[in-house]
Amino acid sequence: MTPTPIPKVLFTFQKFGVKSLLIGGQACIIYGAAEFSKDSDFVVFCDTENLAKLKKVLRLLKAKNIYVPPLKKEFLEIGHACHFRCYAEPVKNLRVDIIGKLRGCDDFENLWERRVTIKPSQNKIIEIIGLEDLVQSKKTQRDKDWLMLNRLVENDMVSTPKPSLKKIKWWLCECRNSNRLINLVNENKDLAKECTAKRPLLKMALKKDIKQLEKLLHKEELSEREKDKEYWHPLREELEILRHKRRKA
Repeated sequence: MTPTPIPKVLFTFQKFGVKSLLIGGQACIIYGAAEFSKDSDFVVFCDTENLAKLKKVLRLLKAKNIYVPPLKKEFLEIGHACHFRCYAEPVKNLRVDIIGKLRGCDDFENLWERRVTIKPSQNKIIEIIGLEDLVQSKKTQRDKDWLMLNRLVENDMVSTPKPSLKKIKWWLCECRNSNRLINLVNENKDLAKECTAKRPLLKMALKKDIKQLEKLLHKEELSEREKDKEYWHPLREELEILRHKRRKA
């Protein structure tokens, strides 16, 4: 379970009925791929009623907007993140980051359908983004996200003794460790051949050509990094405009 003061934030979201999913480092902790994260990140359902509930929670936590943009539906809907720092006890100085959509992932309604619900106690629940969606959300420009993606997939492979065919297909499409991928492919050759249309580099894994496989894995990562860069470029430009307006005000 995540360390304090994170539970206070999670259960306050629950108490006020905020429709949201825990993402980021705290979700990685729950999936066993990380040991510590000082922030709490959420993807939220962007409708007026839900955002009104969220604002009540933030007021209770004495959370202050520490960066542009302000918490508004129009900013969340196009992909901006809204950043807060809490000043209420016992959550003082905790960062809470809110986003309405995740690059490369489905919309919130589909993420919600695939969510994982944890019940740490009788009347407490934590709604977490599904593992597959969390992995997809980690395909960013940041080195640490690719490291975490690796850990999430490999931890799932190690901790699932009797995987379904669907699970194995997902591993085939997401595993980034060349040696592990070669072993997985050659233990599941028919499934691997099915997945080559979606992930052509599996052909090199079937051939056990580790040198070429590692080149293609690197190329695959670079492609995702570039997509993320292109996605955030116009949003960053808009942030610069908002920062300029705030300074002038």
